[in-house]
Amino acid sequence: MRDAMWIYAIFILLWSEAWSQDAEKNQNTSANSNTTTPFKYTVDRRTTFNLGSDADLTCSDKTLNETIYVIWKIDLKYKDCKISFSNDGRSIDSCNDGKSLQNTSSDKSYLHIPNFSNDDVGIYKCEIAYRGGGETYKIDVSITVPPTISAWLERKDNMVVAVCKAERGKPAASITWSHMENLTAGEHVIDSNGFFTVESRQELPEGMNPENLSCVIRHPYWREEKILVPEHGKGAEWIAQQKGFNLWGYGLWLPILIVVVIFVLLIGLLCYFAQKKLMLRQCQQSNTSPSKSPPVEDVEEVEPYASYVQRVNSIYNSSADLFT
Repeated sequence: MRDAMWIYAIFILLWSEAWSQDAEKNQNTSANSNTTTPFKYTVDRRTTFNLGSDADLTCSDKTLNETIYVIWKIDLKYKDCKISFSNDGRSIDSCNDGKSLQNTSSDKSYLHIPNFSNDDVGIYKCEIAYRGGGETYKIDVSITVPPTISAWLERKDNMVVAVCKAERGKPAASITWSHMENLTAGEHVIDSNGFFTVESRQELPEGMNPENLSCVIRHPYWREEKILVPEHGKGAEWIAQQKGFNLWGYGLWLPILIVVVIFVLLIGLLCYFAQKKLMLRQCQQSNTSPSKSPPVEDVEEVEPYASYVQRVNSIYNSSADLFT
């Protein structure tokens, strides 16, 4: 009985010692965590900017006096770069494309992107350290680009088809038709740069006036929807086809005919001016040729017959004197 009591007392002593050591260890760990581990959290968000606008990205609401450093790591489609600054005056800018760190009137830092384009789309990561903690932001930045819109009429077999098209927009536009019960969804086509082209085709009932049909296009870039009526020029094309006249062929040959006529006129003008110049040259030569006089030679002036007779007379006179 006495041995059992001793064993129980030793067990109680060892357990109390172990409990006191664990409590002291937990207190030390808590103290260290409160003094050395800063508060830090990560924020993920998405944002979109219109094409050609000036974009500003904020990383934190801390002022420059509180900030130790700010680092923007930018992952774009064609390159990766970095922009940063620290409170000791050091800064880095490996982007060299107009992006810059600027300050608000309340002395808070933000990243400025002028004339936002498709090349600026990407992932922007911001790390900021300040007294007492730090923050990390990951911002997925995209672009809104308005599409180029058009609407026209064309003929398919014996049916008239109204076509509405929104080209190279981002994101994709939404197309609907007015005064139509059976609507067809537009077909989305994405090009290599991530822009969307949407085309919607609607067959018109027989006898329906195309002017009573309109195409409604919506896009986030616009505050209001765009309404188009199929162009009358292509409607005239359909009317011509109804009468058996192929306006497409006429439209194809007309430019060729105009080019041929212009070419012939140019050749004729060149020939006319060349002939005119040749005739002018010949006239100048004919006007200048009579005015030229032949070279003048010095000829001794001699009395033709009298001088000869005089000499003959002198001979006869001298021979007469000899015989006298």
